[in-house]
Amino acid sequence: MAEADPVSVINAAPAPAMKARNQPLARRLRPGLMLIGPVLIVGGGLWYWFSSPDVVSTDNAYIKADIVAVAGEVTGLVESANVRENQQVNAGDVLFTINPSPYRVAVAQADAQIAAAQARITGLQAEVGANAAELAGARDDLVLAQSTLAREKALLDRGFNTRARMDIAEHAVASARDRLASVEAEVVKARAQLANGSQVPGLNPAIAAAQSQRATAALNLERTVVRAPASGRIAQSGRMMAGQMVFPGVPMVSIVRAGSARIDANFKETDLGRMQPGQPADISIDAYPGMKLKGHVESIGAGTGSEFSVLPAQNATGNWVKVIQRVPVRITIDGKADRPLIAGLSAKVKVHVGKR
Repeated sequence: MAEADPVSVINAAPAPAMKARNQPLARRLRPGLMLIGPVLIVGGGLWYWFSSPDVVSTDNAYIKADIVAVAGEVTGLVESANVRENQQVNAGDVLFTINPSPYRVAVAQADAQIAAAQARITGLQAEVGANAAELAGARDDLVLAQSTLAREKALLDRGFNTRARMDIAEHAVASARDRLASVEAEVVKARAQLANGSQVPGLNPAIAAAQSQRATAALNLERTVVRAPASGRIAQSGRMMAGQMVFPGVPMVSIVRAGSARIDANFKETDLGRMQPGQPADISIDAYPGMKLKGHVESIGAGTGSEFSVLPAQNATGNWVKVIQRVPVRITIDGKADRPLIAGLSAKVKVHVGKR
């Protein structure tokens, strides 16, 4: 029988003893290992619950600003462009001018119409005076005709007159009455044309209409100079070139209103439970790393983004998947930023909603 290797004997001898010693250690560690996982999960949950439960955040946020689209109010060709892209302007500064020649002609025509109306009124007043004199003459002629008729009738009664002379006298009276009625009608007509309406007391309607046309022409002439309605920075000025045709209501240039920058942040609907206006917010701009801004919640949107989309989602099919909606929240920026807040830049927002 072969002898055993002494090394193998030495290595094999302690194995049962080591196995006996390791079995109690594993049994002791097994409950601890089983508890480590749940403890870590509970600890992490408590840490998240108590360390930052007062903040809701989103990176679906953008800088917004009021953009005023400036259009001409009259039709014409651009005569001169007085501003350039990205230029800072103040309210009242001239942006561009429209060729004023047609509107100057319109003002001159309106002045001529006023003069014509005034001349007509003067003529009517003279006509009324002439009709008054003619009216007095017509009355005198009627009195004379009636007197002649009376004399002819007296002679006829005494037999010293003929029936033919009576007919002539009666016809003269009728003609005088007709002439008097015609002159009176002319006087009434002339006075009616000189009358003033209750809407413009003390002013003849013809003159008032001419003056109104003149005011319209003068306003259109004034509108050929287009001024900035607000202070801000010029944008989209490429269409504002000399010779470009201007149509009322068609924007020619835009102004990003100064001091109107804000943040429009789209929060998940599940974040709105404790959010309300006035809560403070921390803002960071992706374009300016390291710049931190303070703000507060100004208002919460009245509808989700999908609700106001051109084609709202219609979940009326059987394959319906619930999607967390986003609600726009307007954040007002407190204070002044060190860098320009360009409309459209991406941002991150954290709103402090308070402890649970």
